[in-house]
Amino acid sequence: MSIFRSGMSKTRQSFFGRISQLLGGTVIDDDTWEDIESVLIQADLGIDTTRTVLENLQTRVRKEKIAKPELLQKALKATLRELLEFPPPLNVSGRELSIVLVVGVNGSGKTTSIGKLAHRLTLSGRKVMLAAGDTFRAAAIEQLQKWGERVNVPVIANKPGSDPAAVVFDASAAAKARGRDVLLVDTAGRLHTNHNLMDELAKIKMVSQKVVPDAPHEVLLVLDGTTGQNALEQARKFGEIVDVTGIIVTKLDSTAKGGMIFAIYNDLKLPVHYIGLGEGVNDLVLFNPDFFVDGLFDET
Repeated sequence: MSIFRSGMSKTRQSFFGRISQLLGGTVIDDDTWEDIESVLIQADLGIDTTRTVLENLQTRVRKEKIAKPELLQKALKATLRELLEFPPPLNVSGRELSIVLVVGVNGSGKTTSIGKLAHRLTLSGRKVMLAAGDTFRAAAIEQLQKWGERVNVPVIANKPGSDPAAVVFDASAAAKARGRDVLLVDTAGRLHTNHNLMDELAKIKMVSQKVVPDAPHEVLLVLDGTTGQNALEQARKFGEIVDVTGIIVTKLDSTAKGGMIFAIYNDLKLPVHYIGLGEGVNDLVLFNPDFFVDGLFDET
């Protein structure tokens, strides 16, 4: 709970912390609803999700006969919590080798998240290998190799500019031969060339299935929490290219707009598996809706 509370401090102080100040009046009126709407939009819930929250909150107020503004905060917390769900376990068990593709635009924290996820899985007893499938950036390969060294996980890589699918095939075969049970695959993120990316991901999927027929078992999309609604647009575009199964949201400790998490659930209908709340190797944490919502509000 403490890491959520400290990690969400910017959002809490900048936006959600204002809720208690706004609810200092004596009656619930049109101004009250307008103030709440303004705070939610500024916190990056987006217009559609904000409307959903307001409609559900107004229904709750009528049903529970809430008349005092100070009781609205508790009702708002409950309404926001209802939008979220606990993520299902990653589908990386029950087979000899599970393959996870990690996608996202460059700069989203994708490679760092892969390193931290490898660390988490290793601590839980999994035997992890990394595949440097983003071959278009030499820096991406080097960064993944450094993370592999840092968390003591082997990395399969090739020269910059080499065929990403060939790297993934080699990594899949190597992971199986060496008795590794999870392969995390870094991929290039070039949304400005959607067709190339679609073709590349399709090829990666095809070659991984030559080693593990039902691969990939997860496709995790990494979104930069500091980009708010822009991240949701990225998610929609990636959803058109590849069958995304879950989300990792990074840099939430660096943004005042953590409300985008609610929009992910409301607009995209995808589970958030992990969130980044710091730069340390242990700061990629399993998403907990209860802790997250509590961390957005001042303690009462």
